[in-house]
Amino acid sequence: MHADRRAWTQRVVQVFLESVHRMKVLLGITGSVATIKAPELVAALVADGHEVQVVATPHAWNFTQVNQLGVTCWEDDDEWKVMWQRGDPVPHIDLADWADVLVIAPLSANLLADLALGRCDSMLTCIVRAWQRERPIVIAPAMNTRMWEHPATARHLAQLHADQPRLRVVDPVEKTLACGTYGMGGMADPASIAAAVRATR
Repeated sequence: MHADRRAWTQRVVQVFLESVHRMKVLLGITGSVATIKAPELVAALVADGHEVQVVATPHAWNFTQVNQLGVTCWEDDDEWKVMWQRGDPVPHIDLADWADVLVIAPLSANLLADLALGRCDSMLTCIVRAWQRERPIVIAPAMNTRMWEHPATARHLAQLHADQPRLRVVDPVEKTLACGTYGMGGMADPASIAAAVRATR
């Protein structure tokens, strides 16, 4: 009887901890070679107990099968499938409201520049512009070494920090990149990104 009570208590504690740690994670993926790691990152976030949805830029399809990630995926064409009428959903606002944390991994140099300028030309950039600034954003930049070291990259990151008080940057790593260059710019591994998401609680 005591064993049954102990097992029941442990299960209650487990369910409580899962409910405390579970978050709604919106993952943005982009036209970066590092998007090949999207399935691994989604799996890591789901394994942590999070509810995950994905927003993909058009060029993300060049590096992963977006529709095979095992979670709900959104693309630009999902925003306005038919002529909009008053009362219809506005997906980029609905998703910004839904998520507890926004993760953009990989964050390409192109999207970084767009975000620093406040552009709203895709579902993902519109979500960032509509993001509630008291909520966290986690970004994992990934780009060629010379692109990472370019002065514009530091300026753009500084602007994002100014715009998003709860911005957390998972710095890139030094490795042999897809282009053959060895240097800084590879996306951090999915486990490190998942750990950064956990740290936002």
